[in-house]
Amino acid sequence: MLANILPGMDPLMLERIVRHVTSEGKTVEVPAPFTGQPLVELPVSTAEDVRRAYATARAAQEEWAARPVAERIEPFFRLHDAILNRREEILDVVQMETGKARRHAFEEVLDVAGCALHYARQAPKLLAPRKRKGIFPIATQAAELRHPKGTVALISPWNYPLSLGVTDVIPALIAGNTVVHKPDTQTALSTLWTIDLLAELGMPREIWQIVTGDPADIGDPLIDGADYVAFTGSTRGGRRIAEEAAKRLIGCSLELGGKNPMIVLEDADLDRAAHGALRACFTNAGQLCISIERLYVHDSIYDAFTDRFVRATGNMKIGSGLEWSVQMGSLTFRRQLDAVTAHVADAVEKGATVLTGGKARPDLGPLFYEPTVLAGVTDDMDVCGNETFGPVVALYRFRHEDEVVEKANDTVYGLNASIWTRDVARGRALASRIKAGTVNINEGYGAAYASYDAPMGGMKSSGLGRRHGAEGLLKYTESQTVASQASWLGFDPVLGMAYDRYADTLAGLLKAMRKLHLK
Repeated sequence: MLANILPGMDPLMLERIVRHVTSEGKTVEVPAPFTGQPLVELPVSTAEDVRRAYATARAAQEEWAARPVAERIEPFFRLHDAILNRREEILDVVQMETGKARRHAFEEVLDVAGCALHYARQAPKLLAPRKRKGIFPIATQAAELRHPKGTVALISPWNYPLSLGVTDVIPALIAGNTVVHKPDTQTALSTLWTIDLLAELGMPREIWQIVTGDPADIGDPLIDGADYVAFTGSTRGGRRIAEEAAKRLIGCSLELGGKNPMIVLEDADLDRAAHGALRACFTNAGQLCISIERLYVHDSIYDAFTDRFVRATGNMKIGSGLEWSVQMGSLTFRRQLDAVTAHVADAVEKGATVLTGGKARPDLGPLFYEPTVLAGVTDDMDVCGNETFGPVVALYRFRHEDEVVEKANDTVYGLNASIWTRDVARGRALASRIKAGTVNINEGYGAAYASYDAPMGGMKSSGLGRRHGAEGLLKYTESQTVASQASWLGFDPVLGMAYDRYADTLAGLLKAMRKLHLK
């Protein structure tokens, strides 16, 4: 079941958590990116297994939704402390199945803890019935109710398996839904571990069902059984999900790709900006939808910034260790290594300059690639407009704000952006002109993403809908308006009044109400 390369996990626990996958028994071998050696034999699902998972989830949904919100949130309140207390255990799991550095795996732990606490605190208010203004004051009483969608299909990616595999599920469950979740097969252990922990904390096991497998085998039944679909992944995959959801007239939310810009203004703190760019560009070896791949630096500071940034990038400690000192880990899949290699080779062939990095590191492991900074990137290069999703960033000069805004917005994507300046008011004004769902000032991505009370998502080809904020929970609900009308004032004449007189009376009443601000 387990090669002896996953520290800290009891084999009996591993045997227990993989049984959370709905599967008739077929398995697939999952390799460890650090070494290429087998990590786990993971059960995979068939189309019939997906249908069984839906049957189980639907059978549990009505009872779960009937529980008071105050009761539904309890396991997620407990999750905040529990996952922080057991962080070393889950950090090992995340690192071994993704290949990322420990400090980047820790961001996932923080994300799950923070998101769980936010929605556990906010859900009672967000889901409570809300009084709404009726057409006639006093005579019309209106209220907005929130009902769960039913059973939600969630499809989460491999790059942030704990974070994106858990934080979208939490609000869906708190809202009263059950979930059939397909994590990526490569990185399902993080989700399975969390389900096991939540079951210990009081979450009914049946409300969160796991299926794994190839989308070609289980994608159709997964969408066919859903009342709503939440997807994080590629823009190409998101378009297919949207098409299938539209055929069934069900809703969907999609967080997709990005080609995110960072803008360094002439008044920026150069040391801070260079250090911030290091994290913004190379966290998780660049395998982050909101990471920076385009870096625009004002011409007056370009050389000074580039010197600092290139030197810091070249000095990064990369490796497969589980210690905190490693600054960047491995890519996760061979296809990512191939894509990064192809982008850099194409750029160099067409005239770009590699300022640092630019090659694979098989001496460290099968999927390592150096953090890479390119200059002289032009529009005809693949790396210019296409998402690399690896540790590669292109440097560009600019002179004027209007120029850099145009360049930053010159992309089909609109997920995230970053602006660096000592003048925060100026940064905010510039941010409002960037067509991206989140813009961070003096940070790469974390300030906006981790502000759970604010929505996060993409514009243009970067997606539909939002996670976080009120919408991150309410998207999993149906709104219902219930209105009652008093008998003494309504939409038909009373006391035998002629309709023309009734119309005159009602028109006069409505105008008086407007003057008195009663409507």
